[in-house]
Amino acid sequence: MGKKVLVLNADFSAITVCSVPKAFLLVYLNKAELVTESGSARLRTVRDSYPLPSVIRLHHYVHIPYRNGVVLNRQNIFKRDGGHCVYCGSGRDLTLDHVHPRSRGGKTSWDNLATACKTCNSRKGDLTPEEAEMPMRQRPFKPSFVMFLRDFADKVSEDWSYYLGQR
Repeated sequence: MGKKVLVLNADFSAITVCSVPKAFLLVYLNKAELVTESGSARLRTVRDSYPLPSVIRLHHYVHIPYRNGVVLNRQNIFKRDGGHCVYCGSGRDLTLDHVHPRSRGGKTSWDNLATACKTCNSRKGDLTPEEAEMPMRQRPFKPSFVMFLRDFADKVSEDWSYYLGQR
């Protein structure tokens, strides 16, 4: 049951991803409705059988005043950069690189962290990419939640594509 379920707000905008048991509980307690079933798979109890959810929609709108979006961590930066060094394209011995070095005032942020192999990271050292004459294949950026799900998540169900803007 490692499958994930896309959770939509009442206005059909994607707000999060949850586990199948959590999604089933929301539907069972009538806090959400089943929008899309996951194929022919079923959840079975002693007495009943229920469809396996793939997309659910909350009955009441949840106001999210401020969302940071995607969590800034090592794995998410590697996913954003496609698991390759932004300098040479290698996929081996990957580390995180501060584009503008921390020792020179660089922050730990989406816009300043990039995936780099150990060789390129050592070669760049305490310099900016321009000073080290190491052009980047892509500049770091902060992905939105929907963009991250759509473009960088490992497994996105085809059922989710309509709600993530992949029509």
